[in-house]
Amino acid sequence: MANHNNKGWRRVVRAFGYSMKGLKDCFEFEEAFRQEVFLLIPLIPLGLWLGETPVERAMLIGSLLIVPIVELLNSAIEANVDRVGLEKHELSGRAKDIASAAVFSSIAFCLVIWILILVPKVL
Repeated sequence: MANHNNKGWRRVVRAFGYSMKGLKDCFEFEEAFRQEVFLLIPLIPLGLWLGETPVERAMLIGSLLIVPIVELLNSAIEANVDRVGLEKHELSGRAKDIASAAVFSSIAFCLVIWILILVPKVL
């Protein structure tokens, strides 16, 4: 539960700890998140190398980072839905499907950015 007595730097430090725990848990329990993180390892340096301007580099790398961010939100939604109950329910399925669609949309966004920036360089 939230501790309202934490103020100032203590709150910031605790919030950072909770965030690191969330990243660790998602990496440990979510295969899709692990796959996305492993793809970031070669793609971030590639984006730095292929981008000719600071804006291109920011777009290439920023579009990559959006994917695991949305995956974190997707995983949080799925965990929350599963906590409520594991039986099949139309609304639970809809929530999970919509969260999955958000991940798909972030991947599509990333691909569009990379294509729009890199294809003109090849042509």
